[in-house]
Amino acid sequence: METINLKSTHRSFDGFVEFYTHKSESTSTEMTFSVYKPDLETKEKVAALFFLSGLTCNEENFITKAGAIQYASKHNLMLVCPDTSPRGTNIAGEFDDWDFGSSAGFYVNATTLNWNKHYRMYDYVVKELPEIIFTYFNVDKNKVAISGHSMGGHGALVIGLRNPDIFKSISAFAPICAPSDCQWGIKAFTYYLGENKEDWKQYDASELIKTANPKKKILIDQGTSDKFLDEQLLPEILVESAMKAKFPVEVRMHDGYDHSFYFISTFIKDHIEFHVENLNSLQL
Repeated sequence: METINLKSTHRSFDGFVEFYTHKSESTSTEMTFSVYKPDLETKEKVAALFFLSGLTCNEENFITKAGAIQYASKHNLMLVCPDTSPRGTNIAGEFDDWDFGSSAGFYVNATTLNWNKHYRMYDYVVKELPEIIFTYFNVDKNKVAISGHSMGGHGALVIGLRNPDIFKSISAFAPICAPSDCQWGIKAFTYYLGENKEDWKQYDASELIKTANPKKKILIDQGTSDKFLDEQLLPEILVESAMKAKFPVEVRMHDGYDHSFYFISTFIKDHIEFHVENLNSLQL
């Protein structure tokens, strides 16, 4: 097991926000993640929520801006926030666009030349980071949830649907619901996975939900004034697939809200409580 290195620690809401770095086997780079640890974590195992951030973000955005810590503290819930991509790989084109490359890993395992060595965020979130969390922190591996925003909402839906044995509860804020049908997703999937659209389906929630085993309801919040709603996020495609598959998905549309952390901070309490209720109801 690799060593993790504490970068900084900050007292917050009867717990600590901490930032760590480590050498990642999945990405062959140094990775950074943040956690919020309630004080109870020093005495007994606690549940955890993994939160995946969106384009241009990193391990700081959610834990700093979302207002989640006060609610995580109330419910003795640990927050885990990975970065959104490997950093400093020196791959040609890594920094050319804001919606691809650095800060835009799309939570896939890249298969195309050059990208396939480092851009393996799926394995990082599904395999490596949970192992680190279970090894170094007092977390109940049977009580782990996943959520995310935008590109990270896409990641949370895909990873949660494909790994229900690890992530027992799923939610998302303004997720990219059908990446195979929007420009963000088409661009990322083409460069990371190649031209074969059959290969894209394993990372498309609207495709995965067609054959997923429905367990607990998925919660999605979406603002009606989100400038990316009609062209990039496409929740209607996910809803249609879920209805046909009889998979329980609740998409709540909120008048006037946009794509920002102002929107997330308004409804984060609901998501924390949603996950706590789901995790506490598990028959272990």
